Amino acid sequence: MDRPRLGYVGIGLMGLPMTRRLLERGYAVTVCDIVAARTEAARAAGATVAATPAQAVRGADIVLLNLPTPDAVAQAAFGEQGVASALRPPQLLVDFSTVKVEQGRAFAAKLREQTGCGWVDAPVSGGPPACAAGTLTVMAGGDAAEIERVRPLMADIAGLFTPMGASGAGLAAKMINQLIVGCSFAVLAEAVVLAEAAGIDAARIPECLAGGYADSSMLEKVYPRIVARDFAPQGYARQLLKDLEMLNEFAGGLKSPLPMSGQALSLYRMLVHLGYAELDTAAVFKLYERAGSP
Repeated sequence: MDRPRLGYVGIGLMGLPMTRRLLERGYAVTVCDIVAARTEAARAAGATVAATPAQAVRGADIVLLNLPTPDAVAQAAFGEQGVASALRPPQLLVDFSTVKVEQGRAFAAKLREQTGCGWVDAPVSGGPPACAAGTLTVMAGGDAAEIERVRPLMADIAGLFTPMGASGAGLAAKMINQLIVGCSFAVLAEAVVLAEAAGIDAARIPECLAGGYADSSMLEKVYPRIVARDFAPQGYARQLLKDLEMLNEFAGGLKSPLPMSGQALSLYRMLVHLGYAELDTAAVFKLYERAGSP
């Protein structure tokens, strides 16, 4: 099978394991990142290294972005030596980043106007382990024909790939994902606090609740890390805060009341303010440790 040649801009916590996965699956990947250690790790795995996003575009059929902030996406796409300076039809851009819904739509419209090329918003859920295993959950928005063009690629990186509609629809779905995820991190932290205070074996709660209404992927995967106080980042607290701020703005614009996610937003603002921005999102548990300390 002829696989598309890929350019990949942003190979950090999520992008690097995805790049390794793509290389293992036989894709030719040219990578670009501002951190040299990341590009060297990708080179060691078999990737070609580009000095700029524009260089990563050359020779690629599909260009992938996986960046931490909207500003980083804008710079990589439209800055000097950005993707838009080199992209030409029939090349296609797929953005795995999480940006504001209206920003994503504006980026797609701008790219189409400047280059004639399509932009698929394809935010992801599942973290670095799912990137490495090819089991990500991907929600997509964009032109239907262009989404179909990337479906074979998604089969190699995603356990579930769901087109949600026109440009921005994938990002809207990601906001709902982050609503559920943000609240769940706080709830799981409280569950650990309560289990330990009750004097029961907190580590056995996922086993005890398996198959019931409280069971979930996060109970299985995140809760044990909180019990173990393992806060090595699989997703940064600052990133979830960024997403919850976006969610708050998005819901406000729609006049959709979200009191639970508002509480999660307050907790993550506090967590980052206290200096835990670079820890895993599960480190919200530290707020409960501090509250309970003498």
